[in-house]
Amino acid sequence: MAKILISPVKTLAVALMLLAACAASCKRDGSKSASLNPAAATEVKAQLNILQDSVNAKWRDMTENDDQKIGVTRLLLRELKAQPGANADQLQALEEANNKLKDSRYTQQTMASSDLINQYDNAQESLLNTLYPVAAPNGAAPTENARNFVEGIQQLDAKVVGLRVQYDQAVHQYNDYLKLHQAELQSLGGKYADLKPLSFFTIGAQ
Repeated sequence: MAKILISPVKTLAVALMLLAACAASCKRDGSKSASLNPAAATEVKAQLNILQDSVNAKWRDMTENDDQKIGVTRLLLRELKAQPGANADQLQALEEANNKLKDSRYTQQTMASSDLINQYDNAQESLLNTLYPVAAPNGAAPTENARNFVEGIQQLDAKVVGLRVQYDQAVHQYNDYLKLHQAELQSLGGKYADLKPLSFFTIGAQ
């Protein structure tokens, strides 16, 4: 029978190929183990909780600002009702509209529909646009309290855009982290496996 001779050079080449394949396989297995390592997953969970707390804090800042605006508007309407010659029916209608705002306000979940945000903003804007000329006709409020209330509402209203920008920034960080660490979060199970990206105020934001 003829013998098959394998040259030393060919033997070395085959050995190097086998070593390279083994190294690549080990690297892939090692990467997978590292990504699903319990300690790494726990660290991801802790960081995600921090980002989630930041989002919630920005949301509270917005809602508290809006609650204050609704509250000061209520005080202004009461002040105006006490003035001689006040249009009681008009002020009552404005008060009822103001009282309904909180119940119609969007949430972190429902704001995925920009129509709800627009409806809320339009309702509040319409109320204030009707109220300002009544509270301070030609810029002259009937009392010092009324003037202070009007200025307070305007200051709170001016903060809305900035607060929404801050919220969007926090959501960007949260959503990016969520996307980057899906494997670790899936390994944690429970609520962490079902987390979804949050919506933005900015139209078209990713």
